[in-house]
Amino acid sequence: MIEEKWRREAREKQRGVQARGQNVAYLRVSSKDQNLARQREAIGQVDREFIDELSARTRAHRPGLEDCIAYLRDGDGLHVASIDRLARSLVDLRNVIDQITAKGATVHFLKENLTFAPDGEDPRATLMLGILGSFAEFERAIIRERQAEGIALAKKAGRYKGRPRALTEVQIKQAHERVQAGEARTSIANDLGVSRATLYRALRKDKNP
Repeated sequence: MIEEKWRREAREKQRGVQARGQNVAYLRVSSKDQNLARQREAIGQVDREFIDELSARTRAHRPGLEDCIAYLRDGDGLHVASIDRLARSLVDLRNVIDQITAKGATVHFLKENLTFAPDGEDPRATLMLGILGSFAEFERAIIRERQAEGIALAKKAGRYKGRPRALTEVQIKQAHERVQAGEARTSIANDLGVSRATLYRALRKDKNP
């Protein structure tokens, strides 16, 4: 009788957590050629979605991730298509997971089938996270090395012109004027057809050449 009562209370408590918590998704694309459809398909339906577009070397240039972490509450579940979408280094990945679970939220990586919860860690999941994160770092290092070699060869042959600017000088000047007039940066970025992060970088670079 006592055991049944305990089980009933446990079930009710669990239902309360599920009702309170939200399913949240974080998505990131690292180039203009990628799209979010595949990540959305892997994650499925959620209550709220946060996005970062284009490559970002540090979390300071990923406002979507910062907004996502700030939004998460106790009982929420964060769903990410794969670990390389959440962080760009193993150290950063571990820090992000710790920050999220410290708030009482759970992190789910769909591709790797790994889950990190606030009520204790699975040693096997931690081991797999380290292995997969290390492989992801190694793969990115190889890609950067090949890109650097390709750029060096192109420069030597006189064919390298650098990456084209996302915004022209005229567009950046107009963006500065609209910001000073009090217009929201998100609205300006939408009008110019670029991400908010791209607009921030352009304004910051133009201000501090």
